[in-house]
Amino acid sequence: MATTTSKLTANHWGVGTATVEAGRIVSVSGHHGDPEPSPINDNIPGSLNGRARIQRPAVRQSWLEGTPGAVPRGRDGFVEVSWNRALDLIADELNRVRTAHGNESIYAGSYGWSSAGRFHHAQSQLKRFLNTIGGFSYSEGNYSYNAALVMMPYIVGPFREHVAQATRWSVIAKHTDLVVMFGGMAMRNTQVSDGGIGTHRMRGNLSACAEAGVQFVNISPLRTDTDGFLNAEWRPANPGSDTALMLGLAHVLLSEGLQDDAFLAHYCVGFDRFAEYLTGKTDGVPKTPDWAAAHTGWQAEDIVSLARRMAASRCMITVAAGVQRTDYGEQALWMGVTLAAMLGQIGLPGGGYTVGYGVNGNIGNMERLFRWGTLPQGKNPVSGFIPVAMISEMLMNPGGSFTYRGRTHQFPDARLVWWAGGNPFHHHQNLTRLHEAIQKPDTVIVNDINWTAMARHADIVLPVAAAQERDDFGAGKSDNALVPMHKLVDPPGEARVEYEIFSDLSARMGTDTQFTEGRNADAWLRHIWTQTQAAGAKSGIDLPDWDAFHQGDVIKLPDPSPDQVFLSEFRADPEANPLPTPSGRIEIFSKTLAGFDLPDCKGHASYFPPRDLAAGEG
Repeated sequence: MATTTSKLTANHWGVGTATVEAGRIVSVSGHHGDPEPSPINDNIPGSLNGRARIQRPAVRQSWLEGTPGAVPRGRDGFVEVSWNRALDLIADELNRVRTAHGNESIYAGSYGWSSAGRFHHAQSQLKRFLNTIGGFSYSEGNYSYNAALVMMPYIVGPFREHVAQATRWSVIAKHTDLVVMFGGMAMRNTQVSDGGIGTHRMRGNLSACAEAGVQFVNISPLRTDTDGFLNAEWRPANPGSDTALMLGLAHVLLSEGLQDDAFLAHYCVGFDRFAEYLTGKTDGVPKTPDWAAAHTGWQAEDIVSLARRMAASRCMITVAAGVQRTDYGEQALWMGVTLAAMLGQIGLPGGGYTVGYGVNGNIGNMERLFRWGTLPQGKNPVSGFIPVAMISEMLMNPGGSFTYRGRTHQFPDARLVWWAGGNPFHHHQNLTRLHEAIQKPDTVIVNDINWTAMARHADIVLPVAAAQERDDFGAGKSDNALVPMHKLVDPPGEARVEYEIFSDLSARMGTDTQFTEGRNADAWLRHIWTQTQAAGAKSGIDLPDWDAFHQGDVIKLPDPSPDQVFLSEFRADPEANPLPTPSGRIEIFSKTLAGFDLPDCKGHASYFPPRDLAAGEG
């Protein structure tokens, strides 16, 4: 009779209990401590046991035969080879590229969503290895909210820190009358969180808001961008028109004297410059409700009504990450801050604005108490980079220029692309163009579990172990749970743990001492856990030793700031707690951004019609 066992596992979509029979994972159920576990866990057995699993190292046939252009990447066949052959080919190609073109021509295109584990994180493993051989070109930012990462520091401050500082939903339930959501609040997004999520809290916290009488307005083309339990008013607007709608609301506030002049004078700079644009003094176009109605599809009287309602309420303005993934999406972020500043409620419990609510399951719900231990990636001596979404531009225009943060940079000449822990064909914005661009480099290497689209566009494919096929521990970037992650089954075929792969490669490259530091995977796990224990001790948390932890259940840590209010300290004393902007205040008009002299980004929030709409009108 086959033995049946159950052990913990973890992914970005939560903690699960896996059932193993006869050496195969047959099911993964939610953890008993999670009130709403994600059904995505149900897909793990099918993914790990399916026909798409990569079983052995494989090389694209045309590349192996020395005629790489004979058949396009993505349409060629593959030849399985031994691990020794595959690693020898990679070592030879790395040496060729860095000798002939320099390490800047190696592009580590990995994205961060590969693993919930602290040690077996594909991006960290790859970048640590490449740093031992001289470095690589890299990407900055992320697809989720890159406009916010780049834009918000000029206006308010560092967005990554502000995500962690978001007002808690429990505060909103107590103090807020009205939540106006530009882009909605899609519950489907809240199943996941960066690095993992121990408890899905979003539905419970939003339900508490609704039960407390908080009213929600969903401004999105999709009714389903909020769930029914919120009883949200659905007010769809034309895609790409959020900034225009906010400008119409702002015009009502200003024309009816509903703006908070004291807040604007004490906590902000540049409102007078913005007001000139809002009233049409600078461009001859007043941003009236009638003007906004023409762009948004709303009725002008509805814009007036909502503006008055916002001014009469404790109001939280939310701007979803999806809103900034459009033409001129950064303008909606800036305008959201400007509109909230006009209401004068930034820094008050339940008021102000937040960018990013609903982008994952933790923003406004939980943060980590301290930083977990991590695998150090080392120092990258290469300075070449691209904004994360400009892969195609880099590959199709090597050496060309691009503008980023007001400066001109050059695209690296990426001769070798190595992807581990991600699939750009899943999240990139123009897949036809990406297919064309990925034909350009000399060599593409992919580490993956399954034959994804990116793996099929590779020259060398390395089969790797999944999270359930190695020991680790999970701890999310913004979570409070420490999760023992067990090796439940052996990897299929000849798939290997990535740390072992890179250890073998580093031996071929003569950098094994730097890469391994004399540790095997188990020793690294214990070392990283020791770092985590030390960090916990500084926060007054006594964590068990590695063996006791790994044999136990999930450890949930205290909430570091359950009553958190975004920018409350700044509001209490802006002199003692200035913002990290040039003025130390909220920059409704930014001299820095105006100084960049960009045609599509003025010194204040502005509306530009989406490019496809503008082209149609032309």
